[in-house]
Amino acid sequence: MSHGGPATVNTSFRTPARRWSAVAAAAVLAALSGTGSTAAHATEGDPGSASAAVLRTGLDVSLLNRTVHAPLTVSLNEVSAPQSARETALTATLDGVDGGKPFSVLRAEAADAASTVRDGRAEASAHLAAARLHVPGLPLLSVVELETVSSKAVCVAGETPKASVTLPAAVTVLGKRVRLTSGGPTDVEVPGVGSVRLNLSGTKTTSESAAATALRLDVSVNPLKLNVAEVEGTVTVAEARCSAPAVAAGAEPQGVRAEADLAETGSSSTTPYVAAGAVALLAAGGGAVALARRRVG
Repeated sequence: MSHGGPATVNTSFRTPARRWSAVAAAAVLAALSGTGSTAAHATEGDPGSASAAVLRTGLDVSLLNRTVHAPLTVSLNEVSAPQSARETALTATLDGVDGGKPFSVLRAEAADAASTVRDGRAEASAHLAAARLHVPGLPLLSVVELETVSSKAVCVAGETPKASVTLPAAVTVLGKRVRLTSGGPTDVEVPGVGSVRLNLSGTKTTSESAAATALRLDVSVNPLKLNVAEVEGTVTVAEARCSAPAVAAGAEPQGVRAEADLAETGSSSTTPYVAAGAVALLAAGGGAVALARRRVG
């Protein structure tokens, strides 16, 4: 009886000790595995969008003392992702204007628009070079002549959207050379012809979108006040827009950056967990040994 008692008691204390050791080891393994794991990937969300246009008009053409109204709503190289276009001329026809024959709205040496959405990136751009814009009633005089203008919008998942515009130092409006300034709109008036207001639309960004527009013209033309073809409205030049694709959650392991930060010191993100696990194992093992010796004694 005296020999069986200690054996029974010793066995009952070994089991908890082993359990504590197993628990501590499991904690170490869990900590180590957690440092290199990634969060669950999110399901596919909004892929983003991109669109661009070299030129867009919203003009109202009045004929014969405003007895006839003909909207002039046309666009050149207007695309939505994934598309691109490189047309360099835009023509239109209006009933009652030049016998219904096609007339030139825009001619340019280069007119490109492109938009793409791929691999978490949405991008749009528009470019126009050596361009002349005309409206009905002014077949020989350009409303505006542009050297080179461009706009670009880039939206990348998880990053701040960006928008940019490139403008020349000056443009020609109704035959007048005008310098472009950021101080506000520029008004150009030509007696007997009409007026044009130039707005530097610039760029606009939010946390999820970007938009860039090189120029917006407010046009009011009535050649020699004859009321033969009075034109009013807006013209938008080189426009690009995008919206950011949705971010997939858990794309980067939590411990990657920490390991990079600690590389110079020889440490890593797993060091605290290893140390804690080692202490737990030593404590559990030491406690088991002490209890066993005490019972045997």
